[in-house]
Amino acid sequence: MRNNNTLLLRIIVAIILLIHGMAGMFNNGVNDFGNLYLNEVGFAPIGLPLAWAIKISHVIAAICLLVEKYVKAACLVTIAILITGIFMVHLPHGWYVVGGGSNGVEFNVLLIVVLVTIMFPDGLRKTIKV
Repeated sequence: MRNNNTLLLRIIVAIILLIHGMAGMFNNGVNDFGNLYLNEVGFAPIGLPLAWAIKISHVIAAICLLVEKYVKAACLVTIAILITGIFMVHLPHGWYVVGGGSNGVEFNVLLIVVLVTIMFPDGLRKTIKV
C-alpha cells in the first residue's frame, strides 16, 4: 500500500540522492573522494571501492524511495552514511553549509530528520507504542 503522506518527501530526497550520487560518477568526484580523501584518512587500499559503494547506495536508496520498496533499509543505510559524513567531513566546519560558514552539518542533519520521518510516517510515538 502506498504511503501518500511521504510521497513528496520521498520524491525530493530521491532527487537529491540521485543528483548527489550520480554527479560524482561523471565528474571524477567519486574517484577523488576515494583516492584523495578516504585512502588518505586510513581506508587505503579500499577507499576507492568504498567511495563507489557509498555513491551507488545513494542511487539505490533513491530508487527504493521512488518505488516504495525496502524504504526502511534504504533510509537506515543512508542515515548511517550521513552520520559518518558528519563526523568525518562536516563537523570540523561547524553548522552552516553556506552563509555563516561552509561545508557544515546542517544539510546532513536535515536529511537525517527527513529520512526518519519517511521511515516512521505515523511518528515514533505510534511506532514505539508509548
